Amino acid sequence: MQAYKIPVSVLVIIYTPDLQVLLLERADHPGYWQSVTGSQNPGETLQQTATREVREETGLDTHNYILTSWEIQNRYELYEEWRWRYPPGVTHNTEHVFGLELSETTPVTISPREHLGYIWLPWQEAANKVFSPSNAQSIRRLANKRKHSIPG
Repeated sequence: MQAYKIPVSVLVIIYTPDLQVLLLERADHPGYWQSVTGSQNPGETLQQTATREVREETGLDTHNYILTSWEIQNRYELYEEWRWRYPPGVTHNTEHVFGLELSETTPVTISPREHLGYIWLPWQEAANKVFSPSNAQSIRRLANKRKHSIPG
């Protein structure tokens, strides 16, 4: 078992064609809403990390939908309260953004260890509800991509 997390993660925006976005409420911090996120495990590709995290956090199988890398990386400072999870001296994380398009909103199975609940919201409300600036920015990018009909 790995003692520390790798400071490389994925952020997966799960959405529908009409831009409903799935958000999850963190169990370790009630009131903090987010998209699917998670750290890369040793030996995993980023695609594998995204697939694993979506399955663990929602019960969804990405192979049944369209999972795409948005080729976007966000580097940000780790919140002080979560730095203990990383090797000593690590203060930043590099997050890789993915999108997962579902044909419609669907019930998901959350992991009670990680999340208290889930909601589907229109993209504007979702962007305003998430606690992470990079998560909000990625949701806004989704809307911009759709507006300009740029794939992926």
